[in-house]
Amino acid sequence: MREDGRLPAMRRANGPRQLTELTDVYDFLDEVRLRPGMWLPRSSLKHLESLLTGYRAAMVVHGVEGEFDFWSPGTQGPFTEWLWHRLGRESPLSWATEIEREAEATGVPAIELLFRLFDEYRADRDRAS
Repeated sequence: MREDGRLPAMRRANGPRQLTELTDVYDFLDEVRLRPGMWLPRSSLKHLESLLTGYRAAMVVHGVEGEFDFWSPGTQGPFTEWLWHRLGRESPLSWATEIEREAEATGVPAIELLFRLFDEYRADRDRAS
């Protein structure tokens, strides 16, 4: 059960959910992971970054509280701070740009690297809390 008392939406065994079934940014990212080609032209993380910026803007405009790892007032966000530590460097560039650079250097598709890193970040965060 979620903090707001709602049960998480159940994923259909055969595929994606409708947008109305999604309850938070993590559900949205699950859908992107499931079908990145539908959501991200050329699997560009910069497009995902733009989508998430719009998602966060909508949360603010509509007064929706909730976790959002990709941006925080005054910082680049918890995920970005974790990423700099994980990669052993800081950067003025966004998480999307840095992951795309890292992916190119290692020969791993950027979208695959993003979700691998994001899963690691969430596991670290969950262990810490």
